[in-house]
Amino acid sequence: MEKNFIDQISILLVDDEQGLCDMLTAVLKKEGFRQIRSVGTGSEALQMLAVLTVDVIVLDVMLPDEDGFEVCRKMRKMTEAPILFLTARDTDLDKLMGFGIGGDDYITKPFNPLEVVARIKARLKYKMREEKAAAQPAILDYNYFRVEPEAGELIVDGKRMECPAREWELLVFLCRHPNRIFSTRHLYEAVWNEPYLGDEKTVVIHISRLRKKIEPDPGHPRFLVNVRGLGYKMVAPRKGAGM
Repeated sequence: MEKNFIDQISILLVDDEQGLCDMLTAVLKKEGFRQIRSVGTGSEALQMLAVLTVDVIVLDVMLPDEDGFEVCRKMRKMTEAPILFLTARDTDLDKLMGFGIGGDDYITKPFNPLEVVARIKARLKYKMREEKAAAQPAILDYNYFRVEPEAGELIVDGKRMECPAREWELLVFLCRHPNRIFSTRHLYEAVWNEPYLGDEKTVVIHISRLRKKIEPDPGHPRFLVNVRGLGYKMVAPRKGAGM
């Protein structure tokens, strides 16, 4: 996980065992997290959420002032941040209750602090994937052709073109990373999701087929170009540029 991303993550620990909070804080800081706050009651946690943005919440169920499940219900009205329950209550009913009211994970005491860190990182990776997917444009428009990933459609010069699955995956990958050069190895491992064993013909053939679909003149490509000795890139049209 990227260090800069971890530096920006804000974690709230809600547990009345100060020693436990201190231990988790130390381990989290060793793993690169910097913004860590801890409180001992549910009311303090809710007050903090009212004024601060929190990315991950670690919540004890047995709090001195209020049941952690009830605190979770209130938190869910204030934030969509992942909530990880950390508790000695380990019955199946408790776990089902925790997930049912909006919890994202359930860790029982005693626990290994590194497991807590691993589960926090797993939740953050999931969040990163969701945000990355949401940030992707619904339509990848290259003027002469456009790709509509959600609809699974390739429109070239106003006409819908059929595109086999592997060609489609290669096209979407390149269009989502405009003006970046990718080696044959990188393209094969990213799209075919298999180790590259040195046979570049598979990628070359698919590149050739895509050019016949998306290029006005496949013999002189202007979009899907070869950078000699380095690989291929999809050239995005300049803003305001027409055909």
